[in-house]
Amino acid sequence: MEENIKILGIETSCDETAAAVILNGDVVLSNVIFSQIDIHKPHGGVVPEIAARNHIDKIDTVVKKALDDAGCTLMDIDAIAATYGPGLIGAVLVGLNFAKSLSFAADTPLIGINHLEGHISSAYLENSGFAPPFVALIASGGHNHLVYVENYGEYEILGRTVDDAAGEAFDKVARSLGLPYPGGVQIDSLAKEGDPAAIPFPRAKLDNALDFSFSGLKSAVLNYINSAKMKGDKTNHADIAASFQDAVVDVLVKNALNACLMTGVDKLAVVGGVACNSRLRETLTKKCAQQDIALHIPKPIFCTDNAAMVAAAGFYHYKKGSFAGMGLNGQSSLSL
Repeated sequence: MEENIKILGIETSCDETAAAVILNGDVVLSNVIFSQIDIHKPHGGVVPEIAARNHIDKIDTVVKKALDDAGCTLMDIDAIAATYGPGLIGAVLVGLNFAKSLSFAADTPLIGINHLEGHISSAYLENSGFAPPFVALIASGGHNHLVYVENYGEYEILGRTVDDAAGEAFDKVARSLGLPYPGGVQIDSLAKEGDPAAIPFPRAKLDNALDFSFSGLKSAVLNYINSAKMKGDKTNHADIAASFQDAVVDVLVKNALNACLMTGVDKLAVVGGVACNSRLRETLTKKCAQQDIALHIPKPIFCTDNAAMVAAAGFYHYKKGSFAGMGLNGQSSLSL
């Protein structure tokens, strides 16, 4: 019988202050998230300095609640896993240094987690039964990656964004349509009222067929809106949102399915904040069923930034004895 291993996860890479306790890599004992959306909404996006200051204000309370909700104390924790990058460096350092302090005080092992590995590990939560090998599509505000997950902690990058990530494009297009931050959910909602075939927005074609590029698509949308304004033409914002969203989803789905075909893997995990998009979920569910690909998309609460995914990743580092020292530093840019 496997020993019960409790991992405390801490995540502060952007604008969510999060802590969670996970048992044996998949059982969620607690998952606490303090979102700063309302704080950053007036600015139309995340302000790094404001994010870091709010992490400092909330980190202690969030970690205490995660332990309380899990019915345990710090002394019951077998290891502390914290995101050390990539992300907003000021934000990352708050959570990482707090984790270092707890690790030192409780003489508990410290584990550094790559934020992208955390997203991949969200596929393991809640006894999903999902296990390597599989292809992972990471789609979030700052990242777009296609990854072949050969085993726990063993990754091969198949494709990545060469400019804007999908989530970033969603936010910028939403802003151009006068929609509030965060833009992804606003576009998703408005698109339901529009025609996805109304405007033929472009799909980028790259040398590496599994890479992503959404900068040109974003520019095409902005040019369409600005051109209409200059001509005095009326625009249908719902059609713009639906057509833009369809272009993004089309590329994400096509690349993900091609990655499965190229690797010979019949399992696909879709993770990251953009995985909450209803059009993406519906399209992938249909396409994967047609191609006999087992699809797993975590619950939305585990797709956006959270500490449960960090703790899940930490569990597999713990099993390998892969621990970090007090010299571990935060990284704004970090390869998987």
